[in-house]
Amino acid sequence: MGRHTWPLRPLPDGRGDVWRWNLAELAELPAARAGLRGRLGDVGFPADHDSEDPAAERLVLAFDELASNALRHGQVPVVATVVAGSGGWLIDVSDRAPESMPAPAVDRDPALGGMGLHLVARLSVAHGWYVDGGAKHVWACLPSIIRDREPALA
Repeated sequence: MGRHTWPLRPLPDGRGDVWRWNLAELAELPAARAGLRGRLGDVGFPADHDSEDPAAERLVLAFDELASNALRHGQVPVVATVVAGSGGWLIDVSDRAPESMPAPAVDRDPALGGMGLHLVARLSVAHGWYVDGGAKHVWACLPSIIRDREPALA
């Protein structure tokens, strides 16, 4: 797999409902994912485990990847925030390891894992990271609507 950079760039302005989870360990992620799905349901997105909405499932996947990376490679406390705006979602996950920049895996066999940052970059319309007040923030913007792809030409 080629080298992908996770750019150092400030958080874009996000306006909308703000949902926040304070996380201290990986064991808290299932409850956070369930909470996110519940919030999505509250604003009209079918986001249960059987959901057919690809945008909602991509949000939950990106949220989980960024939060688990912070818990595995950063320092607690980890704060995962989702801003639900009119055109999409802004995920911002912070931890207390500002000296440890996000490092997408390079030339690793995907079977060995470590592809989360690549996956989030592919799912997002913008992504980046920055340091503020002793905390590292890793963020991604995802669309709330996934446009159908053009049918393949036969």
